Amino acid sequence: MGDVIKFKRPSAAQKHKGKSLCRSGFHKWQVVQEKQFDVKAGKLVTIHQCSRCGERKVTSQ
Repeated sequence: MGDVIKFKRPSAAQKHKGKSLCRSGFHKWQVVQEKQFDVKAGKLVTIHQCSRCGERKVTSQ
């Protein structure tokens, strides 16, 4: 017989940690790719990604 491993179900607080901030519009943006060229606009763009929820946004310079 193999060893029995007990799994602990995560609590509601642990399961939804950090999601309420993003839902309210307070994302934690981090730069993913800097100085990428957008051909249609003819500008340099920077891609940001939220470290909590994974949402992405693009800003032009």
